[in-house]
This record gives sequence, C-alpha cells and structure tokens, in this order.
Amino acid sequence: MSTERPPTIDPVAAARWAQRVSGQSPWLHEEVARRMEDRLQWIVQKPAQWVHWEPARGGLEAHGLLTKRYPKSECFVLENRMNSAQAAHKSIAPPWWSPARWTGPKVTLGAPPNPVHMLWANMALHMAADPQALIQRWNRLIATDGFLMFSCLGPDTLRELRQLYARQGWGAPSHEFTDMHDWGDMLVRAGFAEPVMDMERITLSYSSPQSLLQELRTLGRNLHVGRAAGLKGRTWLTQLQVAMSDQLQSPTAVGGEAGRLTVTFEIIYGHAFKPQPRLTVLPETTVSLDEMRNSLRNIKKNPAEF
Repeated sequence: MSTERPPTIDPVAAARWAQRVSGQSPWLHEEVARRMEDRLQWIVQKPAQWVHWEPARGGLEAHGLLTKRYPKSECFVLENRMNSAQAAHKSIAPPWWSPARWTGPKVTLGAPPNPVHMLWANMALHMAADPQALIQRWNRLIATDGFLMFSCLGPDTLRELRQLYARQGWGAPSHEFTDMHDWGDMLVRAGFAEPVMDMERITLSYSSPQSLLQELRTLGRNLHVGRAAGLKGRTWLTQLQVAMSDQLQSPTAVGGEAGRLTVTFEIIYGHAFKPQPRLTVLPETTVSLDEMRNSLRNIKKNPAEF
C-alpha cells in the first residue's frame, strides 16, 4: 500500500506521460545508464535473471552494456505500453538470422514467472505519481538476496530554469524532485535493506533556447499540480526564449564556446538488497479455557515434572 505521494505531482498528468509511447531513448538517460552500469563493478553478485524496467525510455543502448557484463543472464523486458515493449524488444533482441539470437543472453518480453536477482530501473522513479507503490512493486519482482539498481533526478535539477520562472512570476517549470535521503527511507519501508545512495550534478550546455527546450521535451513533462491549465501561446514562448537567452548564459566558455545556455541536472543513484523475510512475533499468546484446565490437571497429577 502506498504511504507517500509527491504533493506536487498531478497523478493524471503522470499517467498520461507513462502511457506515452517512447521512441529513441534520451541522450541524458543513456549517459546516466552508462554511469550507473559502471557502478555494478562493485557488486559481486552475478544475477542469473534480471528485469530491465522500461528500457525504451530508460536507455536501449545501455542494455548492450548490461548483457556484456552478464552474458549468461536471462533478461525480462517490462514496459507500460505494448507498443513500447515491442519496440524495446525489437531493438534489444538480436535479429532472427544473427547467431547471437541463439547463443547470446535470452531476452523475454513480459514479467518473469518468478522473482529475479536484479531489477534495473533507469531514470523512471522521479516521474511516478506514487513512487512508494512503484518501489514496492519492484520489491515483489526481486528474489530474496537479490538487488535493485535505479537512478532518478534530484532536487537541484533545472535550478537555473526554476530561478528564471520565479523572477518572471511564472509557476514552477516542473514538479519538485525528491531528495536521495527520502528515497532511502522509502526503500527501507518497502522491505529493502542496506540502501546505498549517491548523487552527482551534470551541467549541460546548449547553443540556443530552442535546442534546450527540444531536449527537455524528450526527458519528461511538467507534472506540477499548479501548472497552466492550457497552452500559453506563441507570445509567452517568445518571452521564455528571450529570458533564457538573457539569464541562462554561462559567464565562462563551455565546450570551447562562450555564451552557451547551461542547466544543471542532479542525478541520484541507488541500490539496495532484498533481505530474508523477518519472522513475525505475536505480541501476546492466546490459550483457550479448556487448554488451561488441562494444564492445571496435569500439574496436579505430575507435580514433579514441572
């Protein structure tokens, strides 16, 4: 059961985004997946079976890195929409004529019949309207002693754009992103143990407001409950682009070019293990009246045995 929902996320908007068919994985998601995959070198356990959660949006290229690391592991691809699932499976699975289709790692479309040893979820959690429920779902898909690997956006993401919107008197450009310590608490409540959280900031630069906005559209949507109810029009878009050109320029040269527009993305990485289930100890013991009478009779008949 869900215990915590982000107050700034509109569940209807989040559901619409989740049902949106993914095409090519965003560049940023692929880069984050590459960095998260590198962290697997510190985990000794080699999963025999694992789940790739929503690879169409999380990173299709990253799947190749994972299969190289775990060439003998079976993968289950899970997507919210059948169209995205089929596209992801087509991109991930080798063609029928390739020898790798018969000798390489097995890829299955759909949920695993039994819990797996690893669940990989890249850049998905921050767009969930009920992240606690999603983490609990992940927990059910993981076997005892298996582990979860995930990444998501943190609170400092788009801080420059948030400041710009505040100065203009506009509403927030996106919903609020959860802190990594809160993610750790939710993992524990969902039944995970030993959560390890890490964070880094990535600064991206763009040549124009148009290229920046185009990139943002591939990463998500504004799910804030207080966002504008309708389209703002071309006049507002022009105002936004002018403000971005004026206020997002880096004072120093970025990528060998001065005057580029820069924004920050806070990336949170986390992994946690699913421990052995704990024994439930009842707070009290119930004994029927007949059982109590029989015990007292036995004490009277055989006092030396007690």
